[in-house]
Amino acid sequence: MSDAPTVALLGIGTMGAGMARNIAAAGLPLRVWNRTPAKAEPLADVATVAGTVEAAVDGADVVVTMLYDGESVAETMTAARATLAPGAVWVQSTTVGVEAAERLGALAADLGLVYVDAPVLGTRKPAEDGALVVLASGPADARAAVAPVFDAIGSRTLWVGEAGTASRLKLVANAWVFTVVEGVAESLALARELGLDPALFLEAVGGGALDAPYVRLKGTAMLDDDLAPAFALGNALKDVELILAAAEGAGVDLALMPGIRAHFARAVDDGHGDLDMAATYRSH
Repeated sequence: MSDAPTVALLGIGTMGAGMARNIAAAGLPLRVWNRTPAKAEPLADVATVAGTVEAAVDGADVVVTMLYDGESVAETMTAARATLAPGAVWVQSTTVGVEAAERLGALAADLGLVYVDAPVLGTRKPAEDGALVVLASGPADARAAVAPVFDAIGSRTLWVGEAGTASRLKLVANAWVFTVVEGVAESLALARELGLDPALFLEAVGGGALDAPYVRLKGTAMLDDDLAPAFALGNALKDVELILAAAEGAGVDLALMPGIRAHFARAVDDGHGDLDMAATYRSH
């Protein structure tokens, strides 16, 4: 493989678009594909927009999947079977959970691919800025092949073990993200219902040990009703379900996550699923 691998990126959504532009900016030959072609067309200035998934992966050294869930990833990669290069590296970055990560590893073996399980930490803005944190797991001899891609999309890469380990760590990290988001929403709602200006909560914790950039980011978005999706609430609910399934499989009793699932589901039922996950505040 050359120093500049040819990359196929499958899935041009909230995350994929920013990732694609940074891969192209790093000088890597890039093909992109999306199930809804119109979402990929804006990338025609930096990448080859493929009309089919088979065309996108044909001859690619590295195939990156950034889709919705394990089922959509498996479906897409199976459809690409005929033109996948034997021995190509499959970087699987979709958040799919424990069970699906294992199934996709088995599919990679069946397809003759090297499997690197590599979900990322970050939302739309870090994806656009090339500042994601890549959680990578897989064979050590694949690291050199994927390094140019990871360097393009991320501020750092954390290798954590054999394939599947990174998907487990992603669930752990997302459990904390959702706890913070729902916790901020509840504190703001409690302030409001106690007759306070909810902004006083952010002012009270500001600059102290209880503050954090994410608290301020999401709290301000809730108060301003600025809910353009950096991480859509519907996707967050999907990931909460994956966290709960993983916890059940591991025999861990999570106290907070069932309540978060109920509140996220309520907000989705209220029609806010396509908005940022901060929209959970709308339904409090």
